[in-house]
Amino acid sequence: MKEVEFHEKLQELRKSRGLTQEELAEALFVSRTAISKWESGRGYPSIDSLKEISRYFSVSIDELLSGDQLVLIAEKENKSNLNGLCDLLFGFTDLLSLMLIFLPLYSKPVDGYIYSVSLIEYVDNEIWIRMTYWGLFIALTIIGIVNILMVNFKFEKGKKVITFLSVGLSIITVLYLAIAREPYAVTVAFLLLLIKGGLLYKRAMAGR
Repeated sequence: MKEVEFHEKLQELRKSRGLTQEELAEALFVSRTAISKWESGRGYPSIDSLKEISRYFSVSIDELLSGDQLVLIAEKENKSNLNGLCDLLFGFTDLLSLMLIFLPLYSKPVDGYIYSVSLIEYVDNEIWIRMTYWGLFIALTIIGIVNILMVNFKFEKGKKVITFLSVGLSIITVLYLAIAREPYAVTVAFLLLLIKGGLLYKRAMAGR
């Protein structure tokens, strides 16, 4: 005897209560699109949504899904959570670019001595050098804020572009600081770039 699929079970349960997809969506605190997706067999609910369905219709989760399907959903959710954490840490790493503004990482010669000062106190004969520093660090900080907001609001569109901009600007920052011969600042910028590389690697491994 053929086992009834989840999407068929969900349709039967909904219709047995005389509910529309919109009404069920409201009861489960999800979108109507999600209900439509589940009922058409194009995807499965999250573990939390499964619990809500189980509670609402007074059926066990085992009655809704097979053990293999549950394992698949759990694995997918774990990967999604890990990716979300990596994206969040990626954003915070960009926020750490503020260290390049406020920490004493730049050389300032005074009366034959060389002092380490923050970017705020840093003075160079070429104003465009200072402006480039400020532009790079502020851009990285803004990208970090955008990244964190995208993770918080689960906004997927444009995530690859933000990641590309973040890594690209970090590489440019490291090269620029190296050319400008600012050893302390370039060390910090390079460490931040290494952290990003590690997070991207972790995310790639989780996606396998």
